[in-house]
Amino acid sequence: MPSEINMKNQPFIFDQIHIEVARNATDDFNLFHDKHKWLQITHNPFKGPIVLGFQLNTLIEYQMRLYREAHHENRTIAENNLRFSNYQITFVNAVRPRTPVYLEIKKTLIKTIPNLTLGNRIAMKADGKTVLLGFKKETQTPQFLADTKLNNLPDLNEIPDRTIVPDTDYFLKRKYMNNGSVKNFLSGSLAEQSDYFDELTQLAHYPEIFPCSLASGALLEKAQLENHDFKLNPMVYTSHEISVDRLYVSRLRNNDNLHILVKQLPESPKNTLNQTNIQLRTYHCYGLLENNEVLFRMTMNLVPLEEILKNLRQK
Repeated sequence: MPSEINMKNQPFIFDQIHIEVARNATDDFNLFHDKHKWLQITHNPFKGPIVLGFQLNTLIEYQMRLYREAHHENRTIAENNLRFSNYQITFVNAVRPRTPVYLEIKKTLIKTIPNLTLGNRIAMKADGKTVLLGFKKETQTPQFLADTKLNNLPDLNEIPDRTIVPDTDYFLKRKYMNNGSVKNFLSGSLAEQSDYFDELTQLAHYPEIFPCSLASGALLEKAQLENHDFKLNPMVYTSHEISVDRLYVSRLRNNDNLHILVKQLPESPKNTLNQTNIQLRTYHCYGLLENNEVLFRMTMNLVPLEEILKNLRQK
């Protein structure tokens, strides 16, 4: 059994149809992914549509699932109640359709102090460049935004969609789980949908990243209500930090209600993109089920594309 999965000779290739399927499944109307509207983005350096960040995350999720199975690590996860799946992803470059993508999963590191943790370094490359770097960790408690208390919220079912939850800073976006959308998203992310869904055996197990991916659409809708100009001031992701509760994922079913809460943090000179003066636009996002059970906790960082291009010109 190899100590690590090095996929340098096993490329993954996204076609434009994969992007179309994934963005339709998640209602992501970001112009960067549109096969026509990418041309409308001011100074777009990508010269075409690009793969969704959450598609890449889901590819990682699926390959990590295969890795855990191959290395018999699921038993360790179950026996030690490592119910939280954590992703720390830094985006370095974009992926274009028809560009081979190579994923490398480093050997699992097991830490016991202060608590048991299984962790793997992740690297993805395309066109000879690093696309993303990060970690995938299994823990007993959420690695990200663990201290946020959400049990005092009002009944979110009574709050109108796409509004601010009273007496909070949270923008609310309401979504409903849909098996067909999930299957499409898995296929669009180069994951085998039959490993999650099989009607003949009544298998229906949602992937971890799909509910999180719906937060991207929530950010877009929030920005749209704030009259953000997606053509003149496009924003790009720089990182995702995600903690997902496996127990609640295992209970997800078709038509389940998901309340997505989005909180935008004030921009600050103390919160900048690595090795630059570019201020990050940081969002804390939460996915809540009935009784305010927290399905996922996530920090997403974005920056204006114009600032990145300006920084590159100055180098």
